[in-house]
Amino acid sequence: MLLGAVEAGGTKFVCAVGNENGEVLERIRIDTTTPEETLSKVFEFFKEREVEAIGLGFFGPLDLNEKSETYGYITTTPKEAWRNYDVLGAFKDNFQLPVVLDTDVNAACMGEAVWGAAKGLKNCLYLTIGTGVGGGAMVDGNLVHGMLHPEMGHILLRRHSDDDFQGICPWHKDCLEGMVSGPALIKRIKGKDVMELKEEDEVWEFYAYYLAQALVNYILILSPEKIILGGGVMKQEHLLKKIQFKVKELLADYVAHDNVKDGIEGYIVLPGLGDNAGISGGLALAKKALLNK
Repeated sequence: MLLGAVEAGGTKFVCAVGNENGEVLERIRIDTTTPEETLSKVFEFFKEREVEAIGLGFFGPLDLNEKSETYGYITTTPKEAWRNYDVLGAFKDNFQLPVVLDTDVNAACMGEAVWGAAKGLKNCLYLTIGTGVGGGAMVDGNLVHGMLHPEMGHILLRRHSDDDFQGICPWHKDCLEGMVSGPALIKRIKGKDVMELKEEDEVWEFYAYYLAQALVNYILILSPEKIILGGGVMKQEHLLKKIQFKVKELLADYVAHDNVKDGIEGYIVLPGLGDNAGISGGLALAKKALLNK
């Protein structure tokens, strides 16, 4: 069984062919430009391979309501060329096979649940902290959708008393994404090299504080059995321990479960699939679509 997967981000698309075991057999990278230019290369790649289904993990926001007239469209993205673009329709016009669309973070969540750090669990959360901040959630074995889809990067936060940084989100300023995204980090450190920052630098205290606040909210609302933190900012692996410590501190023993007491290091983790979480999730979505055909 050959499956296709697309991980579509703001700067690049990764297209891959893999199998039902989540093994990536071939992949290419395509720069994200206009829909016409980018997707023509994507379609060319898949038309030369005999895949049976394609799973799409896309940047958003997306309309994922199947009853909506704009189902499958990218909606209010800051990328103007992609705004109100019918991405699912474009794929279905080019391929007579099952195609399924979800957010990039929901796809990564699916990949981690099927083959990664949350394998065997029915409830998990994947949060990426990179160019943007986004979250995907699985509850009782199903990816969460509703009126729209989760927009976990835009929750509002309590400001750290020592932090005078002005958040960069164009809509909400000091939301989670505005305070801890990769671009926010670059603005905070004012031209310094991120890799030269010491582990004790004050900026990591702020990041741990805000990310822990967010995770506490997600824990209390969704009650995930595993939390996976991905994205470029989490390449600073020392940040993980700071977040784990702050989560315990903020929960203040309210949640009486071993996961958030003695088991916190195994509860809040980095992706088991590494940088393959998104593309593996695309394969998992394609496999599910084929089995449900």
